[in-house]
Amino acid sequence: MTSSHSTENNYKGWSGIKRAFATPSALTLFCLGLGSGLPFLLVGGMTLSTWLRDVGFELSVIGLISFVGFFYVLKFLWAPLIDKYSLPFLGRRKGWLVLSQIVLIATLSAIALLGPESSLGVFIVLVGVAAFAGATLDTVVDAYRIEIAPIEFQAALASTYILGYRIALILSGAVAFYIADLWGWKNAYLMMALFMVIPLLATLMSKEPATPQTIIVRDVHIVDAFIKPFQEFFSRNGMMLALALLLFVGLFRLPDQMIGVMAGPFYLDSGYTKTDIATVSKLFGVWVGIAGAFLGGICVAIFSMRSMLFVATIVVSVSNIAYLLMANNPGQDWAFFAAISADNISQGFAGVVLVAFMSGLTNQNFTATQYALLASLANLPGKFIGGLSGYIVEASSYSWFYIFSSLSVIPTLLILAWLWNRLHKTSA
Repeated sequence: MTSSHSTENNYKGWSGIKRAFATPSALTLFCLGLGSGLPFLLVGGMTLSTWLRDVGFELSVIGLISFVGFFYVLKFLWAPLIDKYSLPFLGRRKGWLVLSQIVLIATLSAIALLGPESSLGVFIVLVGVAAFAGATLDTVVDAYRIEIAPIEFQAALASTYILGYRIALILSGAVAFYIADLWGWKNAYLMMALFMVIPLLATLMSKEPATPQTIIVRDVHIVDAFIKPFQEFFSRNGMMLALALLLFVGLFRLPDQMIGVMAGPFYLDSGYTKTDIATVSKLFGVWVGIAGAFLGGICVAIFSMRSMLFVATIVVSVSNIAYLLMANNPGQDWAFFAAISADNISQGFAGVVLVAFMSGLTNQNFTATQYALLASLANLPGKFIGGLSGYIVEASSYSWFYIFSSLSVIPTLLILAWLWNRLHKTSA
């Protein structure tokens, strides 16, 4: 009996990979990935920035508006409340999942009906509420994923989650651009709100994660809910290693995070139409990203984590250089395809590697809080520079901006060199 149970829960190797991808939890995480991915481009990413550029806003203004997306970076601030309190319906995780999805449906609909031209202030507030709900949804989904299955399963769950996330990027990117080109941005955003019903239904039909017996029953002092998760992380790793891990996670995706806000305006300024952008960047590119995500999931299951961290760090940096092809060959389809291929396969690969790495750094007593902290740090530097990217481009050029973004990998490599032997000892 013990041998059979061990075999069923072994997710290493090729047979384990196939077993992991075939479980009901993997399907649930696909749908939750769809829900997490849908609002991201709509409230702080390329779809919103392209809409703003399309109706005449300046690059500097677009960059500043993108700071609304900082809710995704600061989600660790309210994650302790999600770890500590359950809503009076559906369970510890499902209640928060349902509430955040309902708020997203409502705010995306309101954004569509209002538009940025009529009242920019109210529009930004609605975008902020949607970003807050989307960040909350991300936090709960990450906790749900970690708690629903053992650590050996996390690479496979991360891959199916990112598959759903990438499909959502097709919907909120390519499909939204096609609809906007044909029937306007209002109808595009209303359709995105309708798509959010899919993960909502999947959540209602999913199972609530079992509370592990190892979970410590904590007292009700609110201060402890904020202090203990961070205290545990630093005491478990030691001060120096903990700080190095946090800094490494924060800088890991910096090269591609910092260029996201200017992507849509860059494509428009390079002479491509919204339909071109939808076809190449948000349709072809997302499928390339899905391939990169599954490649990352397989490699994490086969090779050592620190080796994959090194490979992912390099490819994320080098892929940004491909955008120089577009900057120097504006309007050329081959340059667009080449740049998008390099960028999306590297992002898909690195995304899975980072998710698997961060999952292994959390303690299940504080899953939502600790993972939210790591995920927030993974976006903080890039979000900050991205908000100022409009000023950087206006002061120099798109070409220099992409060179600068590629060189930003150097501090990450230095930290990884310091962590190299320590990661090996931690794994052992």
